[in-house]
Amino acid sequence: MNRKKKVKSTLLAKQKKANAKKQKSNKPKYISKAEREKQALAENTVDELKA
Repeated sequence: MNRKKKVKSTLLAKQKKANAKKQKSNKPKYISKAEREKQALAENTVDELKA
C-alpha cells in the first residue's frame, strides 16, 4: 500500500506543477531600470515634439 501511495503522490505532484506552469500570471512583466529610463526618455522627447 505504501508504494502505491508514494507513486500516486509523486505523479499528482508532477501534474500539479505542470498545471501551475500553464496558468497565466496577472503579474506585469519585469522591466529593468535601464529600460524604464529609456522609455521615459522616449516619452519625454515625444511630448516635447508635440508641444
